[in-house]
Amino acid sequence: MRSVASRHHWLVRLTHWLNIPLLVGLFVTGLSIYWASPVYQHSPDAATGNQDYVANAGIWIVRHVPGLHGYRTPSNWVYDHFSLGPYMLASALRLHWLFAYLFMFNGLLYIVGLGLGGGYKALLPRRGDFSGQIRMIRYYAGWLPARVIRRTWIHPPFRAKYNPLQRLAYLTMPLLGLLLVLTGWSIHKPTQFHALAAVFGGYDTARAWHFWLMWALVLLVIPHVILVLTDRWDTFRSMVVGWSDRADEAESVRRGSKTSGKKRKSKP
Repeated sequence: MRSVASRHHWLVRLTHWLNIPLLVGLFVTGLSIYWASPVYQHSPDAATGNQDYVANAGIWIVRHVPGLHGYRTPSNWVYDHFSLGPYMLASALRLHWLFAYLFMFNGLLYIVGLGLGGGYKALLPRRGDFSGQIRMIRYYAGWLPARVIRRTWIHPPFRAKYNPLQRLAYLTMPLLGLLLVLTGWSIHKPTQFHALAAVFGGYDTARAWHFWLMWALVLLVIPHVILVLTDRWDTFRSMVVGWSDRADEAESVRRGSKTSGKKRKSKP
């Protein structure tokens, strides 16, 4: 008999997975927009006249990666492979805002799911989180080396839906999403939302905020995936089916049913 616990409302699970194609769409269209007007530029290169750091990265890749030396437009390599491509500004703008509206609607559904399922409670900061986060950082940093040398590496104990580091990451991601939406609106409608743009330091500074917030969200995906992989199969499965094998006495429930009094229910 295995005890199971309800973990994620179906709306939370649905919106979690929908975020993947939406963020990919925002990234590739946003990079095409960036090509037309880079946020960061340097003095023109004497040989190529290039001023774009992203184009510099493409030139470096073509020069140093075997098999790419004959690439026709080295400055466009990054844009050709990670965006809609150069010279696609009009299409990129339309699609970017399509994905942005879908992203905002998806975020609202996510919040509704957190409210209906009570999942928001698991994201709230708690006393002792900082020390717990340090313990979890040590655990995750040593997990792979311990596996390589076949040493037992004990997971720090915690009696909550998420460990302290997961809680910090999962709370940070929606906050970054909110800031992305606000900075996006401020640079999309700088006249109508001039007050909002002013909060972020003006139009140009808001563009920089938007640029770095997007990269912060992208980079947070990396530790997010690492957290899931090191936390074993159960964490991934719970975001698919909604239940977990890790059930404390107080939260043990049968799949699809609620707790009833003090009686503990189990999964056969």
